[in-house]
Amino acid sequence: MSRTAKTGPVPAPTRGAGTALRLAAHMGLRIAGTAGRRILMLIVLLAVVFAAVEVLPGDAASAAAERGESAADIAARRHLLGLDQPLWERFANWMTALPTGDLGTSARGQKVTELLADPLPNTLVLAVTAFVITVVLSLLLGLWAAARPGRLTDRIIGHTSTAAFAVPEFVVSAVLLLVLSLWTGWLPAVTVTGGDGKPASWTMLIMPVLALVIPQTGWNTRVVRGALADQASAPHVEAAHLDGLPLHRVLLHHQLPGAVPAIATGMATSTGLLFGGAVVVETLFNYPGIGTVLAGAVAARDTPLIAGVVVCAGAVVSLVLLAADLIRHAVLGDRA
Repeated sequence: MSRTAKTGPVPAPTRGAGTALRLAAHMGLRIAGTAGRRILMLIVLLAVVFAAVEVLPGDAASAAAERGESAADIAARRHLLGLDQPLWERFANWMTALPTGDLGTSARGQKVTELLADPLPNTLVLAVTAFVITVVLSLLLGLWAAARPGRLTDRIIGHTSTAAFAVPEFVVSAVLLLVLSLWTGWLPAVTVTGGDGKPASWTMLIMPVLALVIPQTGWNTRVVRGALADQASAPHVEAAHLDGLPLHRVLLHHQLPGAVPAIATGMATSTGLLFGGAVVVETLFNYPGIGTVLAGAVAARDTPLIAGVVVCAGAVVSLVLLAADLIRHAVLGDRA
């Protein structure tokens, strides 16, 4: 018996530990592969940004030129900014310094990190607030519609959400300005900053946040409703209905868990759209965020500043997309 115990099969706990290690290693490889793809996409995007600014008429030296400056003065500034170097060399130098946190120097001679120190947190506050509200509203509306499939409530939510997503942010912003500021006077039309570079009052966040929330809530409500509809025909959901479980219990405990991967992916996609919409919304409401900085940088042909904005926004979006990938892998396991 003792020999059998020593030479017999490996005990179950040991097998379980080995399986857990293999699953952890597999998950680690997946995470590393996903993160690698995100980083590669960001590098390609930055290369496109450098190339796109290069083909625009003029450059940072000529855009910053003052009246009466000679061609020699502009040429000297171009040399100072390194614009006389080949594009690939400028891009390589910028990318080499990026891992150290150095985003380069703007055309005005200021460090890009210093220029983004105040606007970036302001944009994050705007985007995170809009994202949280979007998630809550989308889940509530999607579940409400799914609880009444094919009925009037479902149709109204479906048509309204489609219309909301179809309206661009600048149109939503214009309507909000007209109704909430010009007609009623309830909210200030523009954002006034305090001495710390932040909005002077929280009420100045309401219209910019709404301008971002309305289209994204429309999109994500459709995603939630569609994901729940896909789960409605799953065997375990049909079995729950046959068992006579209440509808809200079936929705929350049987349909929603299976719909989480699709919902997480849709929500994560919204982060990129939120940052894209922020460029328009911040400009219209004079909000002190990176959208306003980006608009000025494009006008000034300031490649390092544009790339700095892109890499900050891209890093945030990539992290959210990576989190969505992790959620999908955790829910679906080896089937993801």
